[in-house]
Amino acid sequence: MPRSHIDHLAVTCPTLEIGASYLLESLGVNPQVGGEHEKMGTHNLLLRLGSSTYLEVIAKNPNAPPPNPARWFSPDRLNKDAVPFLATWVVRTDDIQLSTESCSETLGSVEPMSRGDLDWLITVPNDGELIMGGVVPALIQWQSTVHPAERMENHGLSLLELKLHHPDPNRVSAMLESIGFEGPVSVVDSTGQPYLQAVIETPSGVETLGANQ
Repeated sequence: MPRSHIDHLAVTCPTLEIGASYLLESLGVNPQVGGEHEKMGTHNLLLRLGSSTYLEVIAKNPNAPPPNPARWFSPDRLNKDAVPFLATWVVRTDDIQLSTESCSETLGSVEPMSRGDLDWLITVPNDGELIMGGVVPALIQWQSTVHPAERMENHGLSLLELKLHHPDPNRVSAMLESIGFEGPVSVVDSTGQPYLQAVIETPSGVETLGANQ
């Protein structure tokens, strides 16, 4: 049975400038510059949430050509004035092939990716859409021994809990069990569209990112 843990959260936004303002208002800190994902036509900002956990603000890179067939994390669905949102999450595993095969949901193909001097394998849906509204994570396997969060600025933030809201909680729970997930995640039975909420400890108190915050 594979084991897996929270790696990072993905906030999708129209531009990185809008995403940075969103995090400053929501958490009281500015994210640091990340880099470009040439294969996906996106770029990002980063915010450390622990020694092996972080938050990623991701947007279309206006200077990069669009990928074929689609960008990950659905930034193309946002208009230029859209509000950033907690789109999905990414789960770390030591055996991405086994975890992908074991998962009760279809995650897409395992793709090699890079940003700067970082290399990793990650599952990417062929259509770029969020799986089950984002409550089903992508799987990632880093190709280095040092986690990227260890190199990020420490603003004293930590992820306390991730809440997965979905009208079919049993299906979500079965997915988590199928990948041997361990971590501070709760599944919430809710009506309407699925959404995520991240409860984050900040120097000024506990804040929540996500719908209905």
